[in-house]
Amino acid sequence: MQTSTVQKIREQFAPMAIFKDPSSTNSLFAGRNLPSFVKDFILKRYISADGSVNRQGLTDFLDKVIPERQTEVKDRLDAGEELTLLTRFIIYIDLVKGLRRFGIPDLGIKINEGQIPQYVYKNHRGELVDGEKWGIIKITVLPDEDGKKNHVEMVDYKPFKPYKSVDIDYLRNARASFSIQEWIDVLLSAMEYEADGFESTTQKMEFLTRLLIFVEPRLNVIELAPKGTGKSFVFGNLSKYGWLVSGGKVTRAKLFYDKAKQQNGIIKNHDFTAFDEIQTIIFQEPAEIQAALKSYLESGKTTIDNNEFSSECGLMIMGNIPLNEQRRPLSYRYFDSLPQSFRESALLDRFHCFIEGWHLPRINKGIIYKGWTINVEYFSEILHTLRTQNIYGLLFDALVGYDKNADTRDFNAVKRIAVGYMKLLFPHWTSVSDINKDDFDTYCLQPAIRRRGIIKEQCHYIDPEFKTSMPYFWIKEESNISPTASNNMGVEENQLF
Repeated sequence: MQTSTVQKIREQFAPMAIFKDPSSTNSLFAGRNLPSFVKDFILKRYISADGSVNRQGLTDFLDKVIPERQTEVKDRLDAGEELTLLTRFIIYIDLVKGLRRFGIPDLGIKINEGQIPQYVYKNHRGELVDGEKWGIIKITVLPDEDGKKNHVEMVDYKPFKPYKSVDIDYLRNARASFSIQEWIDVLLSAMEYEADGFESTTQKMEFLTRLLIFVEPRLNVIELAPKGTGKSFVFGNLSKYGWLVSGGKVTRAKLFYDKAKQQNGIIKNHDFTAFDEIQTIIFQEPAEIQAALKSYLESGKTTIDNNEFSSECGLMIMGNIPLNEQRRPLSYRYFDSLPQSFRESALLDRFHCFIEGWHLPRINKGIIYKGWTINVEYFSEILHTLRTQNIYGLLFDALVGYDKNADTRDFNAVKRIAVGYMKLLFPHWTSVSDINKDDFDTYCLQPAIRRRGIIKEQCHYIDPEFKTSMPYFWIKEESNISPTASNNMGVEENQLF
């Protein structure tokens, strides 16, 4: 990345900037497998203005809140110790017994073993709710009221949220200082990748398209790529709001709603759910899962055992695809690389976007970023906050014309993809007058049409009844844009922010 761009990062994002040195960081965190957003949270506490790290202070903190040997936690609790841990934990509210339970899967503490007392909950009302959380918790073993059994009690809790709120106006003002090419490089560096390691803007954009499900609700994406292109890292390390499914068995109860436990599944509690190595995942009762997915992918709702389930979670399916010597798919039928249970046109047509992962470089040491960039925790909060900013959808409606006979799925797909690109690449656009139409067409509208078009074409190969032609979309002339559109959106913007 160019020196001038790095300098802009340090100027515009000074409180959120961090110096990344992978070789040093990997050594500091050796033996502790932590996602990037946790590492950056810790590094920010011990990094100086010149980028140097207080190694001893950081190591002491790690030793205190993240045991080097996870197997020792239960033994220490059993010995009567009170432990303070920075960890991922899961909450389940037992309405029948009037208990808030928690489990720490990574440490072997089951959800029926942990309890959150009322005083801790009252101090953090609205935060200790069903689902996965990250935080610094203090736990100890206490006897139950009847004295017959013990339980693990959470005696204190500090939310893992260094940025309690994100100022979108701050982001917009900062973004306006960068050119589009500079901003693309900034986004890549925030993902911990070196922009100079990509051969072209096409490669960079293919890579950044993975972030669309971070910013746009209920966007459903398929990516087929060769191994080693960083799929697992992006979806497992950059945000605490997502869930990565890597192999194993998947049930309808795990995804949507568990009737026996009366507990929502992972789709309910996350911004996105990504299925990595889809060919290795075993979907139990595939017919039931497929029926639930069809309904959910279409409307964000489905019915599970007479319970209506709804969510804004996007779904990402990632799989490997065999390539020839020119790194292009061996077959023009891309979806043949998916498991048999997913090769149904009616299901696949409900996905909006396709990522051609064969354009991406294999991850190597030279592509890992070293230098100043936006820290991952702030970056993930920005992406999460952008999900609910509706100004970009209004801008799309004001700016884009389309065939009135356009298929509803095609229109919705193109709009969601284009709006996602606007949030990601041009968050400083808040009125029609702000928009560079050439940039909008190049980076938002045309990629959206093309990525939805690939889905349609591949569905046609499965079922010839599916048409391959996309509806016609165009950018309206100035005379056709409502003169009040920009003003009305300005009012909306002021009301929202």
